[in-house]
Amino acid sequence: MRDKINRAIVTFFGIGYLPIMPGTYASAAGVLIYLALKDNLYMYLAVTLIVTIAGFVCARRAEELFNNPDPRQVVIDEVSGMLIAYMFVPFSVSTVIIGFFLFRALDIIKVYPLNAVEKIGGARGIMLDDILAGAMTNIALQVFVYVRGIL
Repeated sequence: MRDKINRAIVTFFGIGYLPIMPGTYASAAGVLIYLALKDNLYMYLAVTLIVTIAGFVCARRAEELFNNPDPRQVVIDEVSGMLIAYMFVPFSVSTVIIGFFLFRALDIIKVYPLNAVEKIGGARGIMLDDILAGAMTNIALQVFVYVRGIL
């Protein structure tokens, strides 16, 4: 039973089993969570924290369950990263769209330091590269909002 719960969490309720682009679909799920909670900061922060902690805790066991050090089925990291990308960013349609595509690009291309962090391995490697991609996206969105506001 514990392994079934673990699989449900790390695959974000089955999204990780999709045959193509599971990370993109998981990122879209993160966007939907953001849109649902964006007007309730405390709930948004709580959900982001819960998803992130659950990712670290469950990704450790996922390596064994999927017999792979970085299983493609594990997509909770994308959900966590996406939620971090929008944290404290003022809502607009443009920030949502730019944030989604920028996060996906960073996650796929793995620019430095994301590529180095991913090599850490284990639950930390699985989670931290997406958390950092989310933070990098967040910084870019904050700059975008600021520059747009002064122009």
